[in-house]
Amino acid sequence: MNRKGFVRFTGLLSFVSLAMATYAQDWVSYGGDNGSSKYSPLSEINSVNANQLVIAWEWESIDNPTVASNVETGNSRAVPSAYKATPLVIDGKMYVSTSFGRIVALDASTGSLLWVFDTKAWESGRPMNLGYNTRGVAYWESEHKQRLFFATYDSYLWSIDLESGLPDVEFGESGRVDLTKELGREFDRQLYGVVSPPLVTNNKVIVNSAIHDSPTSIEMPPGDVRAFNPETGEIEWRFHTIPQPGEYGNETWEDGSWEYTGNTNSWTIMSADDELGIVYIPIGTPTNDWYGGKRLGDNLFAESLVAVSADSGERIWHFQTVHHGLWDYDLPAAPTLVDITVDGRPIKAVAQISKQGFTYVFDRITGEPVWPIEERSVPPSSVPGEIASPTQPFPKKPAPFEPQGISDATLIDYTPALRQEALQIIEEFDYGPLFTPPTLRGTIQFPGWGGGAEWHGAAFDPDTGMYYIPSASVPIVVQLREARRQRESLGYVRGGAMSVGGPQGLPLTKPPYSRITAIDLNSGEHEWMIPHGEGPRQQIIDMGILDPGPVGSVSRTGPVLTKTLLFLAQSDGGRNLLRAFDKATGAVVHEVSLPLPPAGTPMTYMVNGKQFISIAVGGGQDSRLVSLSLP
Repeated sequence: MNRKGFVRFTGLLSFVSLAMATYAQDWVSYGGDNGSSKYSPLSEINSVNANQLVIAWEWESIDNPTVASNVETGNSRAVPSAYKATPLVIDGKMYVSTSFGRIVALDASTGSLLWVFDTKAWESGRPMNLGYNTRGVAYWESEHKQRLFFATYDSYLWSIDLESGLPDVEFGESGRVDLTKELGREFDRQLYGVVSPPLVTNNKVIVNSAIHDSPTSIEMPPGDVRAFNPETGEIEWRFHTIPQPGEYGNETWEDGSWEYTGNTNSWTIMSADDELGIVYIPIGTPTNDWYGGKRLGDNLFAESLVAVSADSGERIWHFQTVHHGLWDYDLPAAPTLVDITVDGRPIKAVAQISKQGFTYVFDRITGEPVWPIEERSVPPSSVPGEIASPTQPFPKKPAPFEPQGISDATLIDYTPALRQEALQIIEEFDYGPLFTPPTLRGTIQFPGWGGGAEWHGAAFDPDTGMYYIPSASVPIVVQLREARRQRESLGYVRGGAMSVGGPQGLPLTKPPYSRITAIDLNSGEHEWMIPHGEGPRQQIIDMGILDPGPVGSVSRTGPVLTKTLLFLAQSDGGRNLLRAFDKATGAVVHEVSLPLPPAGTPMTYMVNGKQFISIAVGGGQDSRLVSLSLP
């Protein structure tokens, strides 16, 4: 099998047999490749025939009967929300995880079930944060083996034989490794788990973690990233996301706070340059997301992009996007490896999108910013014991893809009356530019913790250098209050007001409320931006306001990009849609109705000469995979 190239031909290598050969293309990792480009060179589906797309097959999740049984017996907590997995396709077979932690193999042409393996993860109880939430599996092959690796929210790493669907008994203990072990700290395993697929590169299986975002104590599990041997399950290296004594960055945790602070985990998708042997880890916020009085200092490597050696786990370079984070501005999405040409100079680069609406672009070998990133003064904190960083990094290029902060420039202004009402609403809280800290009165944070950008990520076109970013604009309120009883050690925690609405049921800010931004990474300039979906357009018209055109629906999935089109899905005005966009302009080429709300990031593959686009939809008692193709 040729995993280096995109195209694979099978059959005798003669002119006749080549013409008759089966043409196929796999999708071998979550983002299509370890650089998370979410790109495929397939072109069978194009702007001319996209209007002929139909649902080729649907697969109803094997979780559905279990969920129905749970509901019937009154176990209402054992119900998943949105189905978020993105499948892999290898040699004509599709592999995907379910919300309850099962792994299935399907015929990629028909959706027929081939085998099932049940990790029984859901039986351990409802997981932390978002509940029953899995996003996919990872693939590894050697000369004699093919394996799927799946890390569960009940904290096990499984190795599953690709053909049989059974655990590899030579891996760990009977096919699994307990991920709560060897982290140097005892903790309740209900606080810890994994939602994202492992990263497989350079004969390593690299695993990150999700950790409870609402701590009950100042001591939480550590977010260390670990590499395992794919044959045996032995740990090969461990990267401390909170540096230990003697390690680079330990001094940025003042008063010994490195010893008890946890979280600081990489919960989203990681990336790797397989040839350079470098792993790129996007890292999140430390314990307690919103108050840092118990962890003074810059807090490396929280909210940093860190490049480490795939062989040893040693840090090569890092960049901290938020110093001493107080806003839950985790790096939410996979870094994208991009080969670009800037001012005539070819650069192997890495692009990292963020919740706050920035795109950070670095030389992926050295970590040097491709365009300047400057430290700017930001507001101080008024909360007792808190010392906010006096500056934060602002990229000079590309420009932000989202509005930032609450001001005249961002408030709704359809009419003077609506604007006046919006002004009255915000006076109930503190507000200001990006990085205005949380307060006891409550601060409007914009973008909020959900972005801007989110875990769905972006897509890169290697032919044009264009970078496509879906994002949303949702302000939140962060109000701090003194922690009491069992949470007293945290100092201050989030409570009180959580959200802020706009006048007369409209959003607080100007549209678009969701957007797709295309950035030329060769120049750093925005090429185009469009509102993503109709959003509350009709509501605005019904109020007697001049039709503003599409204003964007905050529902979104990740993108998938082909040689010909850009695809994204969303729920918009009661419709569930997969849209095909013109890559050059953002114009909608065609939209296809989906049977349920989309939640997973779509992917594309070709089997037996036919291109498919597959996406996870639904949740609860009705989760499905839907694959579309030309008739």
